[in-house]
Amino acid sequence: MTPSWRKPVGMLGILALITIWCILAASLSGVVGQLHPLLQAAYYLVAGIAWIWVLPLRRMLAWMETGRW
Repeated sequence: MTPSWRKPVGMLGILALITIWCILAASLSGVVGQLHPLLQAAYYLVAGIAWIWVLPLRRMLAWMETGRW
């Protein structure tokens, strides 16, 4: 059985998504830092968990394993 090309490509895609998220989070830190601490926590919770981990990565991991979205 030959190794699948999807796993290395998916891994690079995951690293790219994490890098983009870090850059966006850092660029918005000045604006978000002026908000109330509870609003900051809500922002980072939604931006971190919902956007990067749940939505695109779940599909990407499924694609890496099966080849289907």
